[in-house]
Amino acid sequence: MTKSFLADAFQATAPSVSSSVLAETIPNRESVKVVIFGSTAGVNNTILTLYKLGFAQVNEWSPLLPSPNPGEVMSILTRYILTN
Repeated sequence: MTKSFLADAFQATAPSVSSSVLAETIPNRESVKVVIFGSTAGVNNTILTLYKLGFAQVNEWSPLLPSPNPGEVMSILTRYILTN
């Protein structure tokens, strides 16, 4: 069976930067979080689909995390937007 070239990207972690550091250094910015809940396959497929649509790079998402619901996982994407 062939291995997807993006399969390892799910294991990569983005550099850790505190949101408070970003908020202090760049005024008029706020963080917005996008969260995907579902099965492991469902979350991974959604991340890949959003990547193909140009929404976010695969490695910008958090590693798969346990969800409050049994049998589910979640992944979080944090974006910073300009505010007025």
